[in-house]
Amino acid sequence: MIRSTIVLIFAAVIATSCAKPDRIVIGSKNFTEQVILGELLAQQIERTTNLTVDRRLNLGGTFICHQALVAGQIDAYVEYTGTALTAILKKPVLTDAKLAYETVRREYPKPFKAEWTEPLGFNNTFVILIRGEDAEKLQLKTISDAVPHASKWTAGFGYEFIEREDGFPGLSKLYGLQLPAPPRVMDLGLTYKALADKQVDVIAGNSTDGLIDTLKLFALEDDRHYFPPYDAVPILREEVARRHPEVRKAFAALAGRITESDMRRLNYQVDGEHRDVATVVREFLSRL
Repeated sequence: MIRSTIVLIFAAVIATSCAKPDRIVIGSKNFTEQVILGELLAQQIERTTNLTVDRRLNLGGTFICHQALVAGQIDAYVEYTGTALTAILKKPVLTDAKLAYETVRREYPKPFKAEWTEPLGFNNTFVILIRGEDAEKLQLKTISDAVPHASKWTAGFGYEFIEREDGFPGLSKLYGLQLPAPPRVMDLGLTYKALADKQVDVIAGNSTDGLIDTLKLFALEDDRHYFPPYDAVPILREEVARRHPEVRKAFAALAGRITESDMRRLNYQVDGEHRDVATVVREFLSRL
């Protein structure tokens, strides 16, 4: 009973803090790129409005951030079109980037009271990664090239990739990928180092991740075009958009301003050079 009371009080405190008219709460998922993007939204609001921003970064995976947005515990975060389409809306995979964006933008307002703003400019699609030395030794360039070798490999994937429609089940079916044992379920942020340290032999990563270059990994080409587009887009609660149109305007100013190479560089500065996220974002925004 005491624990339940504490949970209820905590939830009420969160709801109250989010309801303050001059305070915006920005969230993010629990990997480097998302923390950078959350900080980017926060600083963009701070530099263009008079609003106070609370940061709730590194919250967790897609479903945690989505539920936090719907519950009003956060006001905005950056989501990816392919993720929202398949994991949240449970729609079939779409390979057309424009259609995927239009679909999620149309489907979100009614059930979730949230709106998709404009895409930031880059597509962070899934990539299947192996060690660079293995790619060179075995002369592997595509996922199809790797299939004959997979029977000897240990895979390590994040929970979402194993469960999602656009994840491992569909990938293995399309490519005929046969592993000697079920993939290890790992925190997404740990899979890269596990691959580099030879604890696993293949992982699913993000195309813009700075660790790919840092750890000398190799991205296999998706030669059968399995993965849908994952354009990064800020999502904003409708209530906040109505109450603070200046936030909507601040996000619109970022539309199309971040390229894949920009994002990879930002990720590398944090993961590879171990620089402070806030400083990296501040420098980037000063150049826009």
